[in-house]
Amino acid sequence: MKLLWRLGKEAIQYKGLYVIAILSTLALTMINLAAPKILSSMTALVSQGANDNYKEILAKLTVILILLYLLRILFRYLSNYLAHKAAWNLVEDLRVRVYSHIQGLSMYFFGNKQTGDLMSRVVNDTATFELLYAHIIPEIVTNIVTVAGVMAILLTINVKLALLTCIPIPFILFSGWLFAVKIRPNFKVSQKALADLNSKLQDNFSGIHEIQAFGKEDFEASQVSVQAGVFTKAMLHALKLSAVFHPSVEFLSSIGTIIVVGIGGLLAFQGHMSIADIVAFLLYLSLFYTPISSIARLLEDMQQAYAGAERVMMILDTPTEIKDKSGAEELKDVQGSITFESVGFQYEKDVPVLKDIEFTCRPGQMVALVGPTGVGKTTLTQLIPRFYDPTHGRILIDGKDIEKVTLDSLRSNISPVLQDTFLFNGTIAENIGYADPGADMEEIITASKAARIHDDIMSMPDQYETRVGERGMRLSGGQKQRIAIARAILRKAPIIILDEATASVDTATEKEIQKAISDLAGSRTVVVIAHRLSTIQNADIILVLEEGRVIQKGTHRELMEEQGLYRQLNLAQIS
Repeated sequence: MKLLWRLGKEAIQYKGLYVIAILSTLALTMINLAAPKILSSMTALVSQGANDNYKEILAKLTVILILLYLLRILFRYLSNYLAHKAAWNLVEDLRVRVYSHIQGLSMYFFGNKQTGDLMSRVVNDTATFELLYAHIIPEIVTNIVTVAGVMAILLTINVKLALLTCIPIPFILFSGWLFAVKIRPNFKVSQKALADLNSKLQDNFSGIHEIQAFGKEDFEASQVSVQAGVFTKAMLHALKLSAVFHPSVEFLSSIGTIIVVGIGGLLAFQGHMSIADIVAFLLYLSLFYTPISSIARLLEDMQQAYAGAERVMMILDTPTEIKDKSGAEELKDVQGSITFESVGFQYEKDVPVLKDIEFTCRPGQMVALVGPTGVGKTTLTQLIPRFYDPTHGRILIDGKDIEKVTLDSLRSNISPVLQDTFLFNGTIAENIGYADPGADMEEIITASKAARIHDDIMSMPDQYETRVGERGMRLSGGQKQRIAIARAILRKAPIIILDEATASVDTATEKEIQKAISDLAGSRTVVVIAHRLSTIQNADIILVLEEGRVIQKGTHRELMEEQGLYRQLNLAQIS
């Protein structure tokens, strides 16, 4: 009930559409209740034989019946369309809301989540709200009103027979409850299995190059088959329960019809009921048992919707760990100085990644981070734009604690070139311009020249309109990295972070990227991670990390004079 109450609050913004839809549903129900009464009256009129007003009354009843059926078309349209319109608008809102919430979560959240599962929650699980608001709730309202209305009418026709028709109801309701208890876990399993299948497919499509390169097509097909089988098994188990339950409910419902025909026939034989009343009873009985019988389907749909809603609300209830603190201020007129004060960080409790990091760089300086793989260099750079918050200590930009400024203003002053270069499936111009949607073509070209990628682009058939493919797969590694650098330059942020900008390029491309980095020095504060130490020899500050600590600090010349790790790494690369 708590979840249903929350769902109701989500839908209240479309209350106007729902009110009209519900009123139309009620009007439709009233028409359905009135029609059998008119048919019964026509039957009674025919059974009584012709009289003076026979034709006139029959004509009136026929016209009324036609009008009711025409109104039924109108109200059914309003009921169905408006309920669906409100429901699908709600689904749209929820999809955007869930996506927005997910993209605002910290990197901690994404560390153990699969993309396919998140996609399933945004697309598949939110769609169950349409099932709830366009089908389940309107049908529940209709069924309650119909059952109550039919029972009232049957009681006015014959109290004894009406009460006898209620005998199957407790059995139907009990079996419905039993069914709901049994089927709900299966729908949860099937929803989870569908999300896992989506995750597997997303991973495989993203890694199709590796699958083909290593000849793993058959293996991956078998893995997909296993995931698809789990979903099918869960769904078939639920359908097996349905296949047993639905006929049982139909049998219990038919008992009511037998009671009416048997007991009603006896009462008619004894003169206590007319043929017209029995006809009316039979007509109303179909209206009476149909909504009760449909409780099984509604419960089945309700469990499916509930399972999806739970998964959606689980995402919405996930707290945003990295967010603006109370009283956060805008970070303005940034010059670009960066200070780390005793900064420590850990992803897991008691497993430190960074330990007491301390350094200061002035605006326009280049800070280089070097050291073996896994010592925390990338983690250090991700603390600057607050992808994570330090476990202890603090980070200052222009003397201001970054946890006391707004995220938007902080990140707008930082341009990253990440280790795993990501390009969107669009044109080169669109990917470079992503950093500044208001930039014109001249600014994009200027940034490209600064990143030493302009000549490569102009040699392509479509130049800046060349489509890069998913994740930039149509470009070389060096081209992708220089486009990412151009994107960072275009933003005109005072701080640029370069994470392994020369990680997978040839010597010629490395020199081009090195020139681009050198051109940035002095005008921007540059934090650069590099395994190829030749690219950072001109850095103002070089921090050498080992096991999460800064063990050396200085310029290239100073560090080469020491018998330390930096000198060892340099000599190893030269040799």
